[in-house]
Amino acid sequence: MAIIALVSAKGSPGVTTTALAAALSWHRRLVLAECDPAGGSILAGYLGGALDGPRGIGELAVGELRDGSLESTFWSQLVDLDAPRRERLLLPGVVDPAQAGSLVPLWQRFADYFTGLERGAPPYDVLVDCGRLAVGGPPWPLLRAAAVVLLVTRAHLPDLSATRATVRAIERDLTEHRVPPGNLRLLVVGDGHGTSEISKVLRLPVIARLPHDPRTAEVLAHGGTVRANRPLMRAAGALEVPVRALLDRRRARLAWPGATARATAPAAEGVPGAV
Repeated sequence: MAIIALVSAKGSPGVTTTALAAALSWHRRLVLAECDPAGGSILAGYLGGALDGPRGIGELAVGELRDGSLESTFWSQLVDLDAPRRERLLLPGVVDPAQAGSLVPLWQRFADYFTGLERGAPPYDVLVDCGRLAVGGPPWPLLRAAAVVLLVTRAHLPDLSATRATVRAIERDLTEHRVPPGNLRLLVVGDGHGTSEISKVLRLPVIARLPHDPRTAEVLAHGGTVRANRPLMRAAGALEVPVRALLDRRRARLAWPGATARATAPAAEGVPGAV
């Protein structure tokens, strides 16, 4: 499936929580890459800092800038979230946001490398937590390389107002870089305005809606036992179906001549699992 990128406008709509819940529920081999320039949180939070040494995208960036060692060191920088199966792997983010500057010249390099993982032996999907776009050095190359971009938003008016501007910014950037249309969708988190209303106001389809489940969110943020039957985990597990359907349809469209024309009137999609 190549790259699935999750991003938000601002604030804390739950991008990392959503990405982690999806990663723990994914049915194919998956790498969850924390590429938020503001810093990663899964190591210190969900994993409780239990590692035998520094690991993650910051270490990869140092090695790549020093001697171009991304390919040779990539797999050693991953954490097995379901050890020892190596089916759900985590690439931790930077610990200190000051390190994010070293990632800026490497975002395209990482995008190219992640794209190739779906052709590996065995193949891996890559779920990328891009964090908020309203930070310095956002990972635009990863959004451009993504097969699917999920813009995560809560359903209250202040969040939707910020998300509206971010939708337009992403659409402008993808158009300027000649990225074929059809890969951007909204992923709504929690209670608030209705899904159909959100889709109509933001002029972008909603791929799914994740429920308000503070108990599970607390475990994903700070550690503990993840229960697969909790509402958030069930919804996150179901997210893979519409994402894969969207990707399949998009690839089928791109096989036709003239398919790169950007759609002008996206349909509202008002139920979880719609694509």
